[in-house]
Amino acid sequence: MTTMAVYGEDVPSTMGGVVCYGPGDYRHEDGITVPAPGPGEVLLKVSAIGICAGDAKCFAGAPRFWGDGRKTPRYVEPPVRPGHEFVGNVVALGEGAGEKHGISLGDQVTSEQICPCDVCRYCERGAYQMCIPHDVYGFHQCTQGAMADYVLLPARARNHKIDKSVPPEHAVYTEPLACSLHGVELGAVQFSDIVVVSGCGPIGLGMVGGVRQKSPKLLIALDLYDWKLEVAKKCGADVVLNPSKCDVVKEVMRLSGGYGCDVYIEATGHPNSVVQGLDMIARMGRFVEFSVFGKETTADWSIIGDCKELTIVGGHLSPRTFPKAISMIEKKQIPVEEIVTHRLPLSRVVEGIEMVNKSSESIKVILLPD
Repeated sequence: MTTMAVYGEDVPSTMGGVVCYGPGDYRHEDGITVPAPGPGEVLLKVSAIGICAGDAKCFAGAPRFWGDGRKTPRYVEPPVRPGHEFVGNVVALGEGAGEKHGISLGDQVTSEQICPCDVCRYCERGAYQMCIPHDVYGFHQCTQGAMADYVLLPARARNHKIDKSVPPEHAVYTEPLACSLHGVELGAVQFSDIVVVSGCGPIGLGMVGGVRQKSPKLLIALDLYDWKLEVAKKCGADVVLNPSKCDVVKEVMRLSGGYGCDVYIEATGHPNSVVQGLDMIARMGRFVEFSVFGKETTADWSIIGDCKELTIVGGHLSPRTFPKAISMIEKKQIPVEEIVTHRLPLSRVVEGIEMVNKSSESIKVILLPD
């Protein structure tokens, strides 16, 4: 017996979208087949897509994505449609998909960036963000991304509704904010803590907003651009510092009575920020690393052990934080209108990626289907 999907509107047979063929080779093409949802699957008409720093580094050819010919295998499976930060409206449901995901035709929906297998060791332990197949939208063939008119959400996707009162240009910030909140959770922020967030990009600003909800003793944000630091203030930073204009290590030591910060959250992906954090963090402090780096970083590991007895925690994706991120956006607890700085048509994807890589004039760059 053939199962049939239920469609809420007429869906064309083909669509426009971006296809990644290799580093620096992203093409906007027409005539791409619109996927039909099978059992448990959902078809979204895409309304907004965010460009992640990971997308930008992938475009630039970072070994993390394309391999280095030695110890790092290739992660990307081209040709593939990029895009793992997205929101759209449900236009078709495969058999049983509505009940499985708790969604209906017409709902505004986003999906967690990873579609976990649910059977590997990490999934069984609840750490599905570390799933071994690691099928993230936009990188693998089985999880084609959302830089297109339509995107198919697999049966194993983790989908979430967003109230229709939230404009798509705000709702699309859910994924980065959810990642930010996971990073904050890893920092185990306490009321008595002095917390430093290094980097005021989309993830860093979300972390500032998340830490603010933890009510620490002092929240300090760092960035090389003063205009981004002004946005950090609106997200809840008590103090903002520009490393190009002052000795931030000295300032943090002064503000902490000579001890250093209790929690340092690194969200720049730049080696200098790592070394800077190790210098300013207090003994027995908690260092959270939440970045995609374009190259390896060198640091004095004796600081971690013999000198300070630090806890170093790596952060990845956003397990179980999507509901909180959606709540913060729906309740306007974070200034998304200040964080989303640029909106471009999907056909200008390369321009958007270059803007993200440059970062001096943008925070969150989003794409809108043409």
